Amino acid sequence: MGKKVLIVMGSDSDFPVMEGCFKLLNKFGVEFEARVASAHRTPDKAITLARTAKENGFDVIIAAAGLAAHLGGVLAANTILPVIGVPCKGGALNGVDALYATVQMPTGIPVATVAIDGGSNAAILACQILALNDEELSSKLSEYKKSLEASVEERDARLQAKISEL
Repeated sequence: MGKKVLIVMGSDSDFPVMEGCFKLLNKFGVEFEARVASAHRTPDKAITLARTAKENGFDVIIAAAGLAAHLGGVLAANTILPVIGVPCKGGALNGVDALYATVQMPTGIPVATVAIDGGSNAAILACQILALNDEELSSKLSEYKKSLEASVEERDARLQAKISEL
C-alpha cells in the first residue's frame, strides 16, 4: 500500500495556503485526501477523522488552521500518527495566535509546526517522515534538495552579472 497523507483544513478559505502543499505531494507521488473540519464548529468530525486515520491507511496528518487554531492539537490528541500543524494568517493577530495555539502543546500531544502559512513545508516534512522507509521517495527528496541548491546558485550568478554591469 502506498503512502497517504490526511490534510485537514479548518476552512476551505485555507486553500491558498495549502495549494503548494497539494502540488508538492503530487510532485512526490504521495497520495493525499483533503477535508474541512473545525476543532470548534465540528469537533466530532475532527475527532473521527483523527481516530480513523490510521485504519483508513493514512501515515501522516497535516492540520491547517487560523485564529485559535486548535485543530492540530485536537487531531494529535486523538491519534498516534504524526501531526504537522500549519498556522494560517488571519484575524487581528495576523497568524501569531494560530502559531502559538499550534506550537504550544502539552506534554504527550506534540504537533510538529511549520511557519505561518507554511503549507509547502508541511508537505516536505510529511514526505521526509514517509521517506524514512521509502527509498524511492527518499531519492525524490534528495533531487528536490539539489534543485533548491541549483536555484540559489542561479540567483547568485544573476546577482554577479548585475553587479558587473554597474
